[in-house]
Amino acid sequence: MPWSVGRSGRWREAAASRWSRGGAAVAAGALPALAFPAPSLWWLAYVALVPWLLLVRSAGTGRRAALDGWLGGAGFMLAVHHWLLPSLHVFLFVLAALLGLCWAPWGWLAHRLLGGVPRPGQAAAALVLVPSGWLMVELLRSWEYLGGPWGLMGASQWRVPAALRLASVGGVWLVSWLIVALNTALVVLVALPRARTALVAVSGAGACAAAAGGVWAWAPLPERAGSVRVAVVQTGVVPGYERRFDRSEELTRRLAGERVDLVIWGESSVGQDLTRRADLRRRLAALSRTVDAELLVNVDARRRDQRGIFKSAVLVGAQGPTGDRYDKMRLVPFGEYVPLRGVLGWATSVGKAAGEDRRRGAAPAVMTLQDGRGPRIGPLVCFESAFPDMSRRLARDGAQLLIAQSSTSSFQHSWAPSQHASLAALRAAETWRPMAHATLTGVSAVYGPRGEPVGARLGTDRSTAAVYTVPLARGSSPYVRLGDWPVYGAMAALALYGGMAAARSGRRRAGRPPERPARAPRVLAGRLRR
Repeated sequence: MPWSVGRSGRWREAAASRWSRGGAAVAAGALPALAFPAPSLWWLAYVALVPWLLLVRSAGTGRRAALDGWLGGAGFMLAVHHWLLPSLHVFLFVLAALLGLCWAPWGWLAHRLLGGVPRPGQAAAALVLVPSGWLMVELLRSWEYLGGPWGLMGASQWRVPAALRLASVGGVWLVSWLIVALNTALVVLVALPRARTALVAVSGAGACAAAAGGVWAWAPLPERAGSVRVAVVQTGVVPGYERRFDRSEELTRRLAGERVDLVIWGESSVGQDLTRRADLRRRLAALSRTVDAELLVNVDARRRDQRGIFKSAVLVGAQGPTGDRYDKMRLVPFGEYVPLRGVLGWATSVGKAAGEDRRRGAAPAVMTLQDGRGPRIGPLVCFESAFPDMSRRLARDGAQLLIAQSSTSSFQHSWAPSQHASLAALRAAETWRPMAHATLTGVSAVYGPRGEPVGARLGTDRSTAAVYTVPLARGSSPYVRLGDWPVYGAMAALALYGGMAAARSGRRRAGRPPERPARAPRVLAGRLRR
């Protein structure tokens, strides 16, 4: 009896330890979310992964480390998407658990490289491979059908000039890689204080700092090429399409005499198909004549041909729509469509998931203002400003000004509006193209070709029209020319490590002496002799 009681007590103690460790992993994974807006503790990103990595390193087995990676990833996804809870309810926890699985291999890799007492060479490899593994996680979850690149670690540095310069060379991916590398160096320095290993950590941190300093000193800068005057119309929270249109019209009329080149309305600012509503076309054309500028509006409506509902950026001039239109290509999962609706359609009954799937556009579009005499603009719609490849494509296609039309009215009092607006700074720095982030309800903001803020941001408490003199730039940034080279470098490093590990394992197996056949039991051996 005492034996069974003792065994039961030890089992409960072990179970409690596992639960507490799991909770610690979730909390450690959630910590980096504080580096993003609205808290915007950007400096925290350089140490925020240390508790998580220390926990993974201390795991008893690789399987336990993978579990710590999974739970930490779930905590991170919950923290950076917590504002979706009123819309998705319990389904948010299901999504966080599924997406958290992306970090399970990363946890296993970090444990393999940092666990125990690694040799200096192994610690040096960790400084390259742990951030490379993290980059693979960010790449995987950036797939639009898995939620898109919201909360990439590098995006937390949106207001740090040195990080923006790095982004112009290697995109947000290079910034993410360096942040995780610095966190890894700190873990090596704290957990493995042996002199040679500590020297590796210090050398690795110094190399990261030298790389950042080298980019800051020698990376090319965009060349100024004039300016354009842009007006952003932010209506505020106005229920109903008709009242929203009326308020946008009222605010736009106030811009008469401001000598603007373009007026931008937010996402879903027009709720009817313009090909069916001649009265709306006439009103928009009259507005264009009043302010002596073209309008970029956003139509969220079912097309006349009944092919479904599209979200479209439409350019309107003095004679009405010019014919330039961009249909949104990447839709928000559950917000604008339900993936595998036949399987996951039940999500509409527990949250505010889309009752009908929006339709996708076919290709990006670059529009030219003033009948070919003005700057060329590259429109994006809402969620699409999170994708580095879309803005890069527009820059390569000749866009001189990037525009994101957005609406976050469902999350007005959360972190979402500030975090969404911050993404425009990264896209501008990556492409050397200024970017205007125009929303219906805030936060609206404009950034120059280095990612620097232009004018004042419009908070979620504003209903106004603001004019910005936006500097333009010529030339192509290294990131636009070279693409996602940090991602390819990370892939190559991981592939090389995997190949070397497989070769070592093969050599060990080849050098092992052949196993002797098991001896037959004595009784059986006696019978065989007889």
